[in-house]
Amino acid sequence: MGAVRGQRRRHPRVTQHQDVQIPRPGALPGYLAVPAGDGPWPGVVVLSDVLGMTRDLRDQADWLAAAGYLAVAPDLFFRGNKVRCLRRIVSDALKGYGQTFDDIDAARGWLAGRDDCTGRVGVLGFCMGGGFALQVVVGHGFAVASANYGGIPKGFTTFLDEACPIVGSYGAQDRSLRGTAAKLETMLSSAGVPHDVKEYPEAGHAFLNDHDPGEFSALIVALSKLTGSHYHAPSAADARQRILAFFAEHLAEG
Repeated sequence: MGAVRGQRRRHPRVTQHQDVQIPRPGALPGYLAVPAGDGPWPGVVVLSDVLGMTRDLRDQADWLAAAGYLAVAPDLFFRGNKVRCLRRIVSDALKGYGQTFDDIDAARGWLAGRDDCTGRVGVLGFCMGGGFALQVVVGHGFAVASANYGGIPKGFTTFLDEACPIVGSYGAQDRSLRGTAAKLETMLSSAGVPHDVKEYPEAGHAFLNDHDPGEFSALIVALSKLTGSHYHAPSAADARQRILAFFAEHLAEG
């Protein structure tokens, strides 16, 4: 999606970009992107990878708003030291409950309750956030979920009978999630869940995330290379088109 690394993409169809405080013990910070024109619009909660609130995460919210979705990205790392927060988030993911899920629910409820939202809200996540997107497909009020290179949670097949529609995007060059797309496709097909899962042959992990390497330490850049993480523009463009088509069918028109 063509931006020069380190420069903010421009989305002329977005009227507002603002930091917000989502009501919650400790006040959950977030980034809100509002479409141009008159609402109400369906909403999307955007969940980050392990890098948290980056320029790229804000760009993802802006991209959704430009497509006509009221998008909020909650800062799941706001409670202090990033390592300590990540430990807690991973623990919550393994348990299937905890503060992280409460934060996601708070973001969804806050978005759905806004006058400029239709009340229908989807969730879209990347890497860590993609895993959480798969964990909240039942019982959290989401109308649709988009999991981008997110791992399949433990016990996933046990709660699929009532799952919302799911769109998933993965990279065949992703060393950390080999075979995940095929497994997810099989699980969703067997359970009769409306879905669209695709694996991109030339893409690796994080292929939708156009991070500026200058934002991060040399260690993170090195780990990205080791795991096969890189932005892949053609795959990202196709995945975004699929996500928007899926959202148009299951979120905007639901």
